[in-house]
Amino acid sequence: MSAWLVITITVAVALIVWVAASIFTRRKDINKVAYMMDAMEDGELNFRFQDKNKFNRTLNRIRVIFEKQRQQHEQDSWTKLIRVLTHEIMNTVSPIASLSDAMAKSVDENGHSELDIKSGLETISDSSKNLIGFVQTYRQLSGVAKPIRKALDLKELMDKVLSLNSELSASLGATCEYRPEESDLMIYADEGQSSQILSNLIKNALQAGARKVEITARMGKEDDVIIDVANDGEPIPESAQEQIFIPFYTTKKEGSGIGLSISRQIMRNHNGSIELVRSDNEKTVFELGFR
Repeated sequence: MSAWLVITITVAVALIVWVAASIFTRRKDINKVAYMMDAMEDGELNFRFQDKNKFNRTLNRIRVIFEKQRQQHEQDSWTKLIRVLTHEIMNTVSPIASLSDAMAKSVDENGHSELDIKSGLETISDSSKNLIGFVQTYRQLSGVAKPIRKALDLKELMDKVLSLNSELSASLGATCEYRPEESDLMIYADEGQSSQILSNLIKNALQAGARKVEITARMGKEDDVIIDVANDGEPIPESAQEQIFIPFYTTKKEGSGIGLSISRQIMRNHNGSIELVRSDNEKTVFELGFR
């Protein structure tokens, strides 16, 4: 065999190996980008690519940028929460202080007053009770217990949830049903807290005038379990869709504004997620992700 033939074969083999390696690397890079996009869509930014090549460093930098943006969003949410707390407390305490001061100054040396002391005390009492109720609501929000997780058969859990809400749905002429896309689905979660989230979503739907609440479940791409809670009630206004998970924000006249906030906190404690994925004239859909 001539030297030129050996060189030609060697170069050809090397070229084939290089092309194959390039294709393999490109596929790996494409898979990494796909994984990163899926994670970002789920709001999970706790991943990090370990290999210290240039491409991985670039992906990690993108992750850091998105993480900083999310932290800023959370900071904005806390700022709004503090603003709401301050507003509510000041609105309640200021009249109490003003009325108490006026009553004290109106009382003469003999204990007589031109003001109606009984009416003033009743007003102070009512305002104080309202403030106590507000603080208790805040304690409920900030005191979510650590989940006690165990393996749960999803169908059994849903049977209990639907049973708990059957009387309310029947009284409103609505139907609630669970239709899993796969059988024998399991989640690793706190039973009471999971039931609380699902019941809250059902009640919100019924309060929005839903006549049909449909819950479906399936396996996700990362072996997680995805639960969709859909209803045909009044859609959430577009201007409110980014605000509904902020504590004390509510679109309902008598709502406390903590149900969805607590639900998100519970899901985060489960390393899971809850998102509003759709709300229009056809239907509203919340998606829960259990990992």
